[in-house]
Amino acid sequence: MKALIQSKYGGPEVLNIQEVPVPIVKPDEVLVKIHAAAVNDYDWSLMRGKPWLYRLMFGLFKPKSNIPGMELAGIVELIGENVTKYKVGQSVFGDISEYGFGAFSEYVAINENAIFLKPDFLSFTEAAGLSHAAMLAWQGLVQLGELESLATFKKTQNKKVHILVNGAGGGMGMYALIIAKHYNAEVTGVDATEKLPGLLKLGFDYVIDYTKQDVTKISKKFDLIIDAKTKRSPFSFLKILAKNTTFITVGGDLPRLVQIFFVSKYIKKIHHKQVKILALKANQGLEEFYEILKNSTIKPIIDGPHSFEKTNEMIQFFGEGKHCGKIIIDIAGSKLHEKGGA
Repeated sequence: MKALIQSKYGGPEVLNIQEVPVPIVKPDEVLVKIHAAAVNDYDWSLMRGKPWLYRLMFGLFKPKSNIPGMELAGIVELIGENVTKYKVGQSVFGDISEYGFGAFSEYVAINENAIFLKPDFLSFTEAAGLSHAAMLAWQGLVQLGELESLATFKKTQNKKVHILVNGAGGGMGMYALIIAKHYNAEVTGVDATEKLPGLLKLGFDYVIDYTKQDVTKISKKFDLIIDAKTKRSPFSFLKILAKNTTFITVGGDLPRLVQIFFVSKYIKKIHHKQVKILALKANQGLEEFYEILKNSTIKPIIDGPHSFEKTNEMIQFFGEGKHCGKIIIDIAGSKLHEKGGA
C-alpha cells in the first residue's frame, strides 16, 4: 500500500509517499480502507517536532509512528476476531488519535473503539473533516461553555447569546458557527482579510479583520469566547467578556496555555469571569452533534479534496494559516463525494 512516511522532523520535505506493507489486524482492530483524510494541527506540529513537548510524547529525535494523520473516513475491509461493532463493508470515520495515527495511508489497522459508523447524509469528504474540529467546538461551547443553559437563560430575557470565535476561518470555527446558530446565538468571527467574505457567506453575523483591528479593544461584550489558537494573554480578552461569562481556548502557544492554567482561579475570583482550557476527548459528543449538523442550513467549507501526492504541501499550507475550512486529502482517488454506505 501507499503511505506518507515521516522518518525525521523538519519541513514538508521530510514527508514522502512510499510503498509499505498493509498492516496486520490485531484481534480488537479493524482494517479500514481509507477514502479521505483531514489535515490538522497535530500533523503540522508532528512534522516539525514543535512545540518541543510533543517530542517527549511522540519521539525525541524522530516520530515513533512514521505514518502521520489522525482523522479519516473509509470502509471496513477486515475485522479482528474479537471485533463486535463492525462488519466488512461498513462506512466509518473518526478521530483515531487516542489509539494511534496513520490516516495518511491507503489502509490503517485501528482499534474498533476509535471509529464510528458514517452517517448516510455525509460523504467521505465531509466525514473525514468532521470529528476533530466539530468536537473542539462542541466540547468547548456546549460542555465547557454551557451554551445550552446560557441560551435558555438569555431567552427568558428576550436576548441572544453573543459569541466570539477567534480563528473563525478554520475547521473549528465553522462548526462553532453551526452549533451557535442552533442555539440562536449572534456570532462574530475573527480572522484574516482574505477569509472574511467567506465567513459572512457562511453565516457569521459580524466579522473582524485581526490584521486591521484589535478585537480586544472593541466596545462590544461577549457571553462566550472560543479561541482556536491562543497567542495572547487571557487578561487581554477580559475587557470584552461580560460579567460571569467564559473564555475557552482549544489550543495555542504553550506559554499562554500555561499562563491560563495558573491564573484561571485568580481571574474567576477577582474578575468574576472564567478562562478554561479544553482537554479534547476524541469523538466525545459526536453522535449528539449529528442531528444539529443534519438539520443545519450551514454547509461546512471544504478546502479540497487534494491529491494524496500533495499531502506534505497541504500540511505546510495549513501551518501557514492560509486555508479556510477543513483541508481534505483524497486518499482513494475516487468516489469521495458519494454519501451512502452501510
